[in-house]
Amino acid sequence: MDVSAELLAQRPWLAHYPPDVPAEISLSTDMTLVEMWRRSRLAYGPRPALQSFGAKLNYEELGAAADLVTAWLQEAGLAKGDRVAIMAPNVMAYPPILLGILQAGGVVVNINPLYTSRELDLQITDATPRFLFVLENFAATVAAVAGHLKLERVILVAPGDLLGAKGVAINFVSRWVKKSVPKFTLNNAIAFSSLLRAARGKRPRAVPIAPADLAILQYTGGTTGSAKGAMLLHRNLVANVEQSVAWFGPQLSGVGPTVMVTALPLYHIYALTACFWFQMRVGGACLLIVNPRDISSFIKTLHRTRFHIFVGINTLYNVLADRPDIDQVDFSHVIFCTAGGMALQPAVARKWRQLTGKAIIEGYGLSETSPVLCANRPDIEEFTGTVGYPFPSTEISIRNSNGEPAPVGESGEICARGPQVMAGYWDRPMATEAAMTEDGFFRTGDVAVMLSDGQIKIVDRLKDLIIVSGFNVYPNEVEEVLVEHPNVREAAVIGRPSGATGEEVVAFVVPRADGLTEEDLRHFCRERLTGYKMPREFIFRDELPKTNVGKVLRRSLKESLSH
Repeated sequence: MDVSAELLAQRPWLAHYPPDVPAEISLSTDMTLVEMWRRSRLAYGPRPALQSFGAKLNYEELGAAADLVTAWLQEAGLAKGDRVAIMAPNVMAYPPILLGILQAGGVVVNINPLYTSRELDLQITDATPRFLFVLENFAATVAAVAGHLKLERVILVAPGDLLGAKGVAINFVSRWVKKSVPKFTLNNAIAFSSLLRAARGKRPRAVPIAPADLAILQYTGGTTGSAKGAMLLHRNLVANVEQSVAWFGPQLSGVGPTVMVTALPLYHIYALTACFWFQMRVGGACLLIVNPRDISSFIKTLHRTRFHIFVGINTLYNVLADRPDIDQVDFSHVIFCTAGGMALQPAVARKWRQLTGKAIIEGYGLSETSPVLCANRPDIEEFTGTVGYPFPSTEISIRNSNGEPAPVGESGEICARGPQVMAGYWDRPMATEAAMTEDGFFRTGDVAVMLSDGQIKIVDRLKDLIIVSGFNVYPNEVEEVLVEHPNVREAAVIGRPSGATGEEVVAFVVPRADGLTEEDLRHFCRERLTGYKMPREFIFRDELPKTNVGKVLRRSLKESLSH
């Protein structure tokens, strides 16, 4: 890779790229998610695209199902730019619904199916989708607020949809599907299977879609405040897919079609881009895991399947590595494993390396950046403790509290600029303006240090910073120390108001076994942490509250202290 001295001075990380990774990606002026999918469908037609409960859909079958969704939406009057919501986990129907909406020129609104009725109401009211596809297991949530949701139609997806006879048989012995569907009444609902039958024989109309058109409204807490819809354009997502292919694609050279374990939910941008869109771009298949919290069934699925890529987050890697039955799983075909979404702890990375022989390639990004900004080199042999280098065509600037670039080695807020950065927040111009610097960088709200070679080392979230007697305490650092203790399974650290020091450190700990005491932890931490970083209290819990993706909810822990 030939890079000018001037560019290297601005982006020192380029000197440390793998030799076959370009400094910049080239983007076609007419490439959209729909066009990218069309090309993959033509190129990989008979290859498996999706696997779920023993059933498979190839690229052509996936495309045919997506066409039916497109045709039905167009028959129902969907116009370009109209929003359509999806509220479902990783069932087989999710990808064709997603593709069908995009092909019709619609905008996908991803909704967490675990949302309460109140949370659903807020998001639907903000995004104003015309239609909602929802897995019937969660339809009662919709029904509870249906009276003031301005939805023209609700489409009920069954767990067995598109699985076929073999898939349905396996599906219904799953503990997850045996869970009863709560009773509900929705007057404007139809079954997804009825939608497919109604659209049979109808041809979808081609819709002119441009790279600058809105593709997805991805709701996020953003850097501050309540949930906002990050407006991700077709070109944002296409760019991040191409950046990912430039970075990881050489590892797949000569391997043939790959299977990626897709356990993280597709309604979260990490899995949507890093799993679904990446695999569709390179001609691989997604092994869809509907309920990764059912660890026994998850491990049985892994035992039955040859897979090549594993995408996870710290909590998922941790719980899998701790399971005695994980030795049933064959990791010999794995090419690489990646992690994002939250800080990867060194103790977890070591356990996974010992289990699989593969280092976890940690990356970093946000919903607002489609999501990936940085990643470790794919050829690392050991955990690095950083989130690696900025992706091709990506600029990272570490800014101090005055908004000025911080010197190498000094911490500051990560600010990012690149083709994967969102167009702004939906219907929130002031929030968009507040999230951007004057020179066009997106302010992430995360604190990091840039090393001399351009690697980025995350310190913590700005909003989670604890200030003890004027000293900064970053929860990630204390948590990493705690989980090094052999009898600690998980830990989370928060700040609590203190009359003496302003704030004090409180640690929530999930023990591995009975017998762990506060004094054990106090002694362990005293040897590893300076005084102001020491937890003043250790609170033992059976489990920690987590998001649907597995991130620990420090906010919930703070609230529990005030009750």
